[in-house]
Amino acid sequence: MRQIVLDTETTGLEASNGDRVIEIGCVELVNRRLTGNTYHQYLQPDREIDPGAIEVHGITNEMLADKPRFADVARDFLDFVTGAELIIHNAPFDVGFINHELKRLGSEWGRIDGCCSVLDTLAMARQFHPGQKNNLDALCKRYGIDNTHRELHGALLDAEILADVYLAMTGGQTTLSLGGSGQGGGAAAPEAIRRISGRPALRVVRASADELAAHEERLQAIDKASGGNCLWQKLDG
Repeated sequence: MRQIVLDTETTGLEASNGDRVIEIGCVELVNRRLTGNTYHQYLQPDREIDPGAIEVHGITNEMLADKPRFADVARDFLDFVTGAELIIHNAPFDVGFINHELKRLGSEWGRIDGCCSVLDTLAMARQFHPGQKNNLDALCKRYGIDNTHRELHGALLDAEILADVYLAMTGGQTTLSLGGSGQGGGAAAPEAIRRISGRPALRVVRASADELAAHEERLQAIDKASGGNCLWQKLDG
């Protein structure tokens, strides 16, 4: 299973008003493991960046003056993500901006959600933690992810952090097969089960008289503290 954790930075908040993508960051997961493969690109937007946006991500117009335009990197970007599941926090925002960039290139480029499936971790977090803050910083705190190095937003940095958050949010065992069919389909092959024969009997070590006396003393103390509600005492009776 190939997944791409994706984030973008933009000139502003409204693609419909002409705002553009200025940074794309992607981190690859294969079978829930970080592979080390990334895609990162700054982009020349051919328009001014809103001052409020600069305060968020720190990317200035001067920094992008010599960077390629989206049209120059679109093919490489699509080649990197096509066929993967995109993991995005607040996916409608990023997907909307990328689709806006593709639309500017022509209808033949299609849509990003036409070549990839999309998982919105913000929607997932709201299901897991209703009524709570579910921005990336709040999730990092909730799941113990270190984001102290994140002073400003950045597409690649945020994608790397989101990858850790996603893995923490969805951690744990996903399938269990005990000689039957599971989510992977098909029963376990006979050779997959190994039985150990000729194993010696387990040694039984019984409590000494002193240990039994200490145990009884402890139970009596618990019974007294609980007002006669020590379950172990009742079982003994």
